[in-house]
Amino acid sequence: MAYSELLADRIRQILADKGIATVEKKMMGGLCFMVDDKMCLGVIKEELMARIGPDAYEAALEKAGSRAMDFTGRPMKGYVFVEPEGIDMDKDLSYWIQACLDFNPLAKSSKKKKKTKK
Repeated sequence: MAYSELLADRIRQILADKGIATVEKKMMGGLCFMVDDKMCLGVIKEELMARIGPDAYEAALEKAGSRAMDFTGRPMKGYVFVEPEGIDMDKDLSYWIQACLDFNPLAKSSKKKKKTKK
């Protein structure tokens, strides 16, 4: 199992309840939820990957179960991993999902540019 299907289903339900349209993409060995063509949040193994932005980063690290996202070997500012104990309760998972949704309008899209033929 590359990522927790249970966590992915919980995220799907919360996003559906909020009326948020998403596109799911398998990447980084997990599942990412794209909102408005931007990576918003995801599931890597049993953890939530939350894109909360650089302004909320330091405060997010103080929350129970969160840690710096060091997927590349060094911390990625604006992203955190939240361990299962930090998202065990639905209200806690909803908090993190809302933090990601709050940052999403400010996030830069990583759309691939179309190649032009010469």
